[in-house]
Amino acid sequence: MTIFNLGSINADHVYSVPHLPLPGETLAATGFSIGLGGKGTNQSVAAARAGSDVFHIGAVGPDGVWAREKLAELGVNVDGVSQIQTPTGHAIINVDANAENAIVLFPGANVSLSESEISRALEAGKAGDTLLLQNETSHQAFAAELAQKKGIRVVYSAAPFSIEAVRAVLPFVSMLAMNEGEAAQLCAALGTNIENLPVPETLVTLGSKGAQWHGNGSNLNVESFSVVPVDTTGAGDTFAGYFAAARDQGADVAQALKLASAAAAIKVTRAGAAEAIPARAEVDVFLSQRS
Repeated sequence: MTIFNLGSINADHVYSVPHLPLPGETLAATGFSIGLGGKGTNQSVAAARAGSDVFHIGAVGPDGVWAREKLAELGVNVDGVSQIQTPTGHAIINVDANAENAIVLFPGANVSLSESEISRALEAGKAGDTLLLQNETSHQAFAAELAQKKGIRVVYSAAPFSIEAVRAVLPFVSMLAMNEGEAAQLCAALGTNIENLPVPETLVTLGSKGAQWHGNGSNLNVESFSVVPVDTTGAGDTFAGYFAAARDQGADVAQALKLASAAAAIKVTRAGAAEAIPARAEVDVFLSQRS
């Protein structure tokens, strides 16, 4: 099976700071780096490093050729990544001494693809494949509906959170992935709880408290692994990408949750986003040492 991903590609500008800036505060950074990121990129890399066949659908500007090449180096099929004249998306990421982060996004080329371009990219999709979506691109609802009609499983990460975006995509979603804050916002907006959301499956990541899966009248929980965090950027994306890949490869939900939890645990011990996501062999060794 193939995992398609209509996803963002960003240049991550990461600043190490003693604490997250307060309103009106000018704060001197203690470190700086540029790396490959974007929720879409992170999920594609995670799924590919977990061992799945991943086809990324997206766009970069003239300044983003390196990002497309890096995606390919990390095992992602980039035939669906266009190079256009709009600047590549980028993120300003502040990371504090406790590994918490605050992020500002410039969407750039990520919102430039047309519906016809997305349709062409999904032509090869077939029943049993998976489509990953996040709220950092355009035409998510169009892509989700098209995929559903082809029998493709649709996994939507409701981030950055927008109730309007979720409402538009929800009728076509197979699994809705959120963090704890996003889940609370969605349930409040819809006047319901996680178990009664109008979607077959939900996946809620809880940071250091683990994660929860709800579906088919069942609830499953996984605890997080105890590690010393360095940078939590991309941890949720790592979890989502690994979970989707595990399910794509035939793992049951419990197995997928454990694998994804281990991958996310390794990720937070490393600075950076996409390039810090562990390979499957590393995750297997980590699990063997924790069993």
